[in-house]
Amino acid sequence: MQTVDMQTITVEELTFACPFAVTATRNDYCHALVAWFDIEFSHCHKPVHFSTGPGARYTHWKQTFFYLEDVLTVDAGEVVSGELRCRPNARNRRDLDIEVDYKFDGKAMHAARTQSFRLR
Repeated sequence: MQTVDMQTITVEELTFACPFAVTATRNDYCHALVAWFDIEFSHCHKPVHFSTGPGARYTHWKQTFFYLEDVLTVDAGEVVSGELRCRPNARNRRDLDIEVDYKFDGKAMHAARTQSFRLR
């Protein structure tokens, strides 16, 4: 999880790395990692909070899917871990360059990879 204060964030803080660990809740296949945001506008006359998470009420904002090159065969309780790195794109500061390192050591398979994504 990455927390950002929109009133105090600096340009330098837009570049960050965030570790993650996702535990499988059932035996299945993992094709992608999903990212979303929760937001709170608390410095206004009527505070507003909402989430774009998969279990949250619908908004026009969506989740972001990072499709994996490996299809991971996971059993309940196994963990996919890694790090997500984010930075503004050098040519268009409104785009984001994201790298996802992931590692999985499961009963059925093992995988470790770095993938690059560009969000526009």
